Amino acid sequence: MSVLAEQLENEERELRFDDFTLDDAWLLGSRMRQAAAEEELPIAIGIVLGQQRVFHAALPGSSSDNDDWLARKTRVALRYGQASLAVGESFRNGGKDFDTDSRLDTSLFAAHGGVVPIRLRGGTVIGAVGVSGLPQLDDHAFVVQQLREYLATLG
Repeated sequence: MSVLAEQLENEERELRFDDFTLDDAWLLGSRMRQAAAEEELPIAIGIVLGQQRVFHAALPGSSSDNDDWLARKTRVALRYGQASLAVGESFRNGGKDFDTDSRLDTSLFAAHGGVVPIRLRGGTVIGAVGVSGLPQLDDHAFVVQQLREYLATLG
């Protein structure tokens, strides 16, 4: 197992919620937007619960391309129940290429870093939170950092 794959598994065990409501989506998304604005990150931010988009923000420098990437990465996280980066890494570690070996439409699915499932303590995935606009490892790291900080506020 690669160091990255191990890190991603640890994050999956760590980043879990007792509950996640529409209010949580607003609070987390707003915190993410504030942090991105302070760092002048050219990203789009999105949170979905089930199949409903419940938060979306675009910062200066982002574009509709980022919205498309965000949607494609979100579909991967929801379909596989793993971070979009973890899905891509799993394919790479198996000597495969997601774009060809997943047999999914690449105009709808992208296994690039930046979207993390919203997972309850028991393991159930109820949504996803993500960003697009930076290199994939940076997109992923930003989301993980924001989730950790938000979870810390919940006690």
